Amino acid sequence: MTALVIDGHPDGRSLTAALVQRYADAHGDARVLALRDLDFDPHLRFGYRERMPLEGDLIDARRALHDADSIVIAAPLWWGSVPALLKGFFDRALLPQHEYRYTKLGLPVGLLPARRGRLLLLADTPWFAVPFTGLPAQTQVVRNTMRLCGIRSIRTHRMLGVKGANQATVARWLARAEALGVRDARRSRR
Repeated sequence: MTALVIDGHPDGRSLTAALVQRYADAHGDARVLALRDLDFDPHLRFGYRERMPLEGDLIDARRALHDADSIVIAAPLWWGSVPALLKGFFDRALLPQHEYRYTKLGLPVGLLPARRGRLLLLADTPWFAVPFTGLPAQTQVVRNTMRLCGIRSIRTHRMLGVKGANQATVARWLARAEALGVRDARRSRR
C-alpha cells in the first residue's frame, strides 16, 4: 500500500468523506480508513499509566499506518479542534515506543516509515476570519501528531467557509482532492 487516507469525520455523508473518496479513487493505490467504521473505544481511560488492550480494528489500523508510504488525514474543524473521534484515534493508535519515542534529552523521534503526508482540513470559518481565529487544529495535527510520528513533508489544504460554499466551490474542492490523488500516485511510482 502506498497511501493511507484517514477519514476523521463521524458522518459518512459529509463533504470530508466525499473528498477522501475522490482522493483515494484518483490515487488508485490508497486504503481509506474511515474511523467511524472502526470498533474501538476512543477514550484513553488510564492515560499512559496503564495500556488498554487494543481492539482488532486498532491493530489493523496501526499495521496500515506502518505499511503506508504516505498518510493523508481529512477532518473538519470543530470548536478549534478535530472531532473527538479523530483525537481518540490518535490517543489510542499512536503509542509511545511504537509510533514515536523520546531520546534521553527529551527530543521526539518518529517511528512511522511514511515520510510524506497531507492534511485536508475543512472549516465553516471563512478565509478572512482565520487571522483572528487561527487554525489550532492544523498546528496540532501537523506538528504535534504527524511530525512527532516521523512524517516530515506535510502539505496542508484548507477548505474554508464550508457552510456557505456554493456547488461550484464544492466541485472545485472535489476536483482538487482528485488532482492531489493523481499527483501523489505519480510521486509514489517514482
